[in-house]
Amino acid sequence: MAITGASAGIGRATARLFAERGYDVGLIARGDEGLSAAEAEVEYTGSRAVAVQADVSDHEAVERAAKQIEDELGPIDVWINDAMATVFGPFLDLEPEEFRRVTEVTYLGFVNGTRAALQRMIPRDQGVIIQVGSALAYRGIPLQSAYCGAKHAAQGFTDSIRCELLHDESNVRIAEVQMPAVNTPQFRIQRSKLNRKAQPVPPIYQPELAAEAIWHAAHHNRRQIWVGLPTVYTILGNRVAAPLLDAFLGKTGYDSQQVDEPETPNRPDNLNDPVPGDHGSHGVFDDTAKSASRQLALLLSPPVALIAESLDELSARAGRLLARLTT
Repeated sequence: MAITGASAGIGRATARLFAERGYDVGLIARGDEGLSAAEAEVEYTGSRAVAVQADVSDHEAVERAAKQIEDELGPIDVWINDAMATVFGPFLDLEPEEFRRVTEVTYLGFVNGTRAALQRMIPRDQGVIIQVGSALAYRGIPLQSAYCGAKHAAQGFTDSIRCELLHDESNVRIAEVQMPAVNTPQFRIQRSKLNRKAQPVPPIYQPELAAEAIWHAAHHNRRQIWVGLPTVYTILGNRVAAPLLDAFLGKTGYDSQQVDEPETPNRPDNLNDPVPGDHGSHGVFDDTAKSASRQLALLLSPPVALIAESLDELSARAGRLLARLTT
């Protein structure tokens, strides 16, 4: 398998989980110290690792990374797009180049990764691509306009690719895992225009829960998996009461994304270059982050997973029948 954004956060936790369960892992990220540490974690489990420094916004670099991973580990059967970038701040405080950079990493990085994976999987007619998404792919929030826009784009892009694979009757799958707030290092290494230090909107979950959901998506025929109750009520709430959420987030969305600690002016950030050091999988919110989710445990339990897969398949059959009736 191969994963982008592998040096920290959800990507790091996911690489470790797949390695523990027997996968050789291709690690793609920019920071050499984080990559080296992730590589060591994978090899500690007894699995093989290939670490490749690459910026996912560069499609040629992603293609070279995919080739190197396959040359050294064999065919990629699971590709996980996880790399992201963001800038915290009101829209008019973001420079056009900052907005562009977030879009190139968080959206086009998924496009480039998906292209590299499909070019290998389609000829073999097997494989699965996992898009690590967010509740913010459906519901934009203040202070994260670039990131929310990119996640919305990635979600729409994924729908398009899924339809094309179905048209071609391909056995390659593409699935999305929509995340809640997760305790990752990004809130101290991403660029911020805020006066106070950023935090994910509580409640916050540990990255190992995200990794479990990604593992499940890779091994079950699921279209989407929503991680955590906040993801459920955010996505569903936006469908039925978007104006309510507009008003609510307009009043609460600034304070809920900041802690009572001043931001450090001109600190290093990883928007254009990696921040030196190994940042690991966890952020600074271990004291408050949840290590369990009853919603996710229920969703991934065998009986519920079987029902969910059956419903997805029944819906797909209904769609094929409707297509025949209308053509």
